[in-house]
Amino acid sequence: MSPEVKAKLVKIIVSTLALAGAVLLERLTGGVWEKWQYLLVYLIPYLIIGFDTLKEAAESLFHGEALSEDFLMSVATVGALVIGFVPGAETQFPEAVFVMLFFQVGELFEEMAEGRSRKSIAHLMRIRPDHANVLRDGRTLRVNPSDVKVGETIVIKMGEKVPVDGVVIEGHSSIDTMALTGESVPREIKTGDDILSGCINLTGLLKVRTTKEFGESTASKIIDLVENAAEKKSRSEKFITRFAKVYTPIVVALAAAIALIPGIITGEWSTWVYRGLMFLVVSCPCALVISVPLAFFGGLGGASKKGILIKGSNLMESLSSLNTVVFDKTGTLTEGVFEVTDIHPEKISEKELLHLAAHVERHSSHPIAAALRKAYPDEADDCTIEDVTELAGNGVVATVNGHRVAVGNEKHMAQLCSGWVPTEHHGTLAHVAIDGEYAGYIVISDRIKSESRQAIKDLKAAGVKKTVMLTGDRESVAMHVAKKLRLDEFHAQLLPAQKVEQVERLLPEGPLAFVGDGINDAPVLARADIGIAMGALGSDAAIEAADVVLMDDKTTSVAKAILVARKTVRIARENIVFAIGIKVLVLALAALGIAHMWMAVFADVGVMVLAVLNSMRSLR
Repeated sequence: MSPEVKAKLVKIIVSTLALAGAVLLERLTGGVWEKWQYLLVYLIPYLIIGFDTLKEAAESLFHGEALSEDFLMSVATVGALVIGFVPGAETQFPEAVFVMLFFQVGELFEEMAEGRSRKSIAHLMRIRPDHANVLRDGRTLRVNPSDVKVGETIVIKMGEKVPVDGVVIEGHSSIDTMALTGESVPREIKTGDDILSGCINLTGLLKVRTTKEFGESTASKIIDLVENAAEKKSRSEKFITRFAKVYTPIVVALAAAIALIPGIITGEWSTWVYRGLMFLVVSCPCALVISVPLAFFGGLGGASKKGILIKGSNLMESLSSLNTVVFDKTGTLTEGVFEVTDIHPEKISEKELLHLAAHVERHSSHPIAAALRKAYPDEADDCTIEDVTELAGNGVVATVNGHRVAVGNEKHMAQLCSGWVPTEHHGTLAHVAIDGEYAGYIVISDRIKSESRQAIKDLKAAGVKKTVMLTGDRESVAMHVAKKLRLDEFHAQLLPAQKVEQVERLLPEGPLAFVGDGINDAPVLARADIGIAMGALGSDAAIEAADVVLMDDKTTSVAKAILVARKTVRIARENIVFAIGIKVLVLALAALGIAHMWMAVFADVGVMVLAVLNSMRSLR
């Protein structure tokens, strides 16, 4: 709970106790005091709870925004306080405090639901390297990445982050691009290849000629994209604010007209001023101010029970009317784990093929080797391994129990095995040859989540018109996943900026949600109408940039979130129609002199209570 919310909650409690004391004091004294003395007593709880509203109303007047919601609440409650001094009128001191108290309760619910104070996106700084090793005058100097100039040569050691974009001029290595592309499979990089900042060098030493300054490099652009995309995101104004802009000037003008025009004509000032002030009491939008935020607050609570964290009631309307849902692939529709998914032996058993591959790759630090060792963890079997040689960019060769076994890529097999034919398969292939003869291949890929297909079906059933997948992975892998899940559209080999471009292309088609989990997803999460992050396993940056967080990491929760939002919005609209309808009716009766104060109290407090009870349905 934020300090602001705690402070408001304390004010509400203190004001409630002070109001109860004032009412008790009035009952005990039996009305023997003068009206102004009772007014002083009730001013204590009124100012405790209403000072901030009065202050904001005064500030809005000072800035030329007289007809604000705070102004209306101030005029209505002050009017209720002074009604009792009109000849023949009864005091309405408790009602005035109640109105302001209920208004602040509504504000409290609103602040709690929206969660105004979000954490900073400092987590994105993790992809920004702390230093760069630059070659100058024959020496390697450790400098700040921002001090590296275009055209200089930098050295990137194993395990270090790439500080700035450039071209590899010496060396061969595997690089982890997960932070940029979301691709689970490390990429091989060699002399002449482009390399992007934010990647991690996994296996070898690289020398890179820089092509961009640090501020223009990929890692910096990701951070800038998040910051700028948040400014572009369109948000519909809350209904209460929009309604008050029209409602407030109308009721204030009507109240003034009721109080002044007939009074001038008839000379019966007390009667018409009383009606005008009662008109303001009735016009207080207490039912809307409290019940509408409470409906959303209940919806937020109901969603949280299902493992869905929605960061604010202002997101519900867009979430309830989603037209397009865009998914990241790795870690969202797929497991995001690099593992053995299939084994295709020739002339030997699956177990033997995996056994040989895992033992040859026993001492390699490559992620493919780690996946093979994980699939065959038995290191204690009777096996002799000698003469292990790692061939950069090709694979590993070793003597296993007297047989020369090679594990590598297609290029390696083409050089080693005569008559070898390439195999088409969705995923990364580790080919195995024994004594120069092809022995089969092992598929290492990212497994599709078991619930992903059901998630797409649920979205279609919920009325979502289009499902799209964006990924930094290869075209063939993306096509395979899209066909399996029956997605409407997919785009592959995308960098974060390109994902943002694809989302911007789809935005005109209607409310759009993007579902992702990685740091590379943060810019596009911020740019979409609704950003949905996979929370339990997702990156902190994605969670901070998102509007909705799926704490259970299940994509099926996206459709659940839509259904919760629709129910919540429906309840809020019911409250709006009910509250406005009753108020318009009683306002008309008050203007005609038919309504009495008890009817005005019902139109204010009674309608509020009924609307709040209706809002409580959203908790279920």
